Amino acid sequence: MSIYADDVVGFTSVLKIAYNFLTGRDYLLKKKSKEKKKLISVALGLPDLVFAADSIPVFPIRMERFKLNLYLIALNTAKSLFGWNITTDLLGIAHQLDFLKIVDSIINDVINTINIKYNTMFELGIKTSKSPELCYGVHSIYGMHKSQHENLDANLNFTIRCDECNNYSSMLKSMIPNQIWVGIPSESEENVLDRMKHNLEKAITELEHITGNVVTDNSLKKQFRIGNQVKRYYKTILHEIGSSEFYPCNPATFAEILGLLTISFQDYNSNAQRYLENMSQLVKEMRERIKKGIGMDVSNTPRLLISPIFNGWDPEIHEIIYKFGGRAIYADWDILGLLDEIPVSKDSDPIEDYARFLLNASNKGNQCLKNCDTLANSYSRYTKKWAFDGIIFNQVLDCHPNYSNCYELLKNKIRNELRKPTVVVRFKKIGENVEEVKTKLTPFMNLFA
Repeated sequence: MSIYADDVVGFTSVLKIAYNFLTGRDYLLKKKSKEKKKLISVALGLPDLVFAADSIPVFPIRMERFKLNLYLIALNTAKSLFGWNITTDLLGIAHQLDFLKIVDSIINDVINTINIKYNTMFELGIKTSKSPELCYGVHSIYGMHKSQHENLDANLNFTIRCDECNNYSSMLKSMIPNQIWVGIPSESEENVLDRMKHNLEKAITELEHITGNVVTDNSLKKQFRIGNQVKRYYKTILHEIGSSEFYPCNPATFAEILGLLTISFQDYNSNAQRYLENMSQLVKEMRERIKKGIGMDVSNTPRLLISPIFNGWDPEIHEIIYKFGGRAIYADWDILGLLDEIPVSKDSDPIEDYARFLLNASNKGNQCLKNCDTLANSYSRYTKKWAFDGIIFNQVLDCHPNYSNCYELLKNKIRNELRKPTVVVRFKKIGENVEEVKTKLTPFMNLFA
């Protein structure tokens, strides 16, 4: 039986988020064909401009056909008849009575299904690109666009990743002619805020031309309000619940949920209001379980930060940590400033506020490949602020050389300044390096025994 089954069946919100991710293709094609909405590819949790243009942001892997878990197929049928809450109550009772064996691998199966598709996109990216020596994340994104470019009306890019990724993304123009670039200037440049505002205004003009919709101050502020609430709930899960001594589920389930949020946050599952409602419900369900004493005492369980994972990671790592008696936390978006809220007020300038948000995120580490000290300081501050017991750095092989060199600096800074245990594990492809990871983690975890 999956270690997640008993926990996840009680989280209606998690089932909704998983279901909406895996069934994105039908939802998105309907929006495109019947509602005449424009589909704009995005990544890194920056869908705000697309939503403000009354269009649909999509992390393109969600347009793939996924193999659905039998449980979710049954859930889809039942929820049409009874609604989500009654359906999950009924299936939860059925599980307790041992009527439904199919619930034994719900979220585990969902993540595995996504991983298989990620590997497929990675392999497609390597096969069709001219640059074989780039990281898993870059190849996967290229593969996603190669697979689904005919369904996409444009691609919205922020120069917030490494230079190699930005250059590589420019290759997409042959597949998707409508490439919208939002350049993020260095803080050392003159008039950096004005330059950032100009770049945003230019991107908005291009979005308006492609979508046929006008982006207004009100549409931007509306989206920022929704996004701020999503980020608030996300940070509640990371900090209020993730730092607590009693979890609403076992630590492996909690990490699995954080993994799902890391992936789905890329585009809010293409429906910001629906995603907000699911996040709100998730926090409510977690708090209710804790209040009733449903879950697990983790007061003596070391809390370990695993990062970065947005360019690719093997989710089996949190299962290994759990078996060693630890609890894993995935918090990339928070570390890199993408969960910071965007100020909204009656007289505020939303473009200027968004410009400040992007510059702040850039200065926290998203654009610091030429200055590893900035990234190291971000990790050091985050580790100290949230009192992690140790850090596992996920080194993506074939990554930008400067970024790869940062790992030793990151490890040494945390170890020397904060006196926290650190270890670096290597990642090449999902499922490919698991035994080596176990070997590296064994002595690391023994430090907490």
